[in-house]
Amino acid sequence: MKPNIHPKWYPAAKVSCACGSEWTVGATEPEIRVNICSSCHPFFTGEQRIVDTEGQVDRFIRRLKAREDIQQETQRRAAELTSPELALTELGLGTRIENLLAGEGFKKVGDVLELLQTAGEEGLTDIRGLGLTYSANLKKSLRARGYILPDDEQAEESA
Repeated sequence: MKPNIHPKWYPAAKVSCACGSEWTVGATEPEIRVNICSSCHPFFTGEQRIVDTEGQVDRFIRRLKAREDIQQETQRRAAELTSPELALTELGLGTRIENLLAGEGFKKVGDVLELLQTAGEEGLTDIRGLGLTYSANLKKSLRARGYILPDDEQAEESA
């Protein structure tokens, strides 16, 4: 052995665990502190408990709660987008279509959906100045928002 290159050896080094267990071993340090040992580790004790290393369980629970909050917010926003109480001006149809519909007394999406339910597309095209193009644009905007139109339901049933 080369002299002066090896660490000092302590044949009776004391090992202390966080659970209170102590024992002696040979080591290069006089005292060793450990967080977990064979006396308290769930693998050796057969106990069903979670060993929390630096708050990992807490972080996981926080992430899980944040995920649930985001899902609830997404569902709430989706419900708001498809509300029949939504004003027609929110669809961004353009002033001409909005003015034509407002002139006939349609202020909310629910009014237009009711017209489509009762009279179909003919009900829309019967409005003076509202042709097939404007009707198609209106229905396209409603579908983009997530509304299910009566024509869509009939197409699904026949398919």
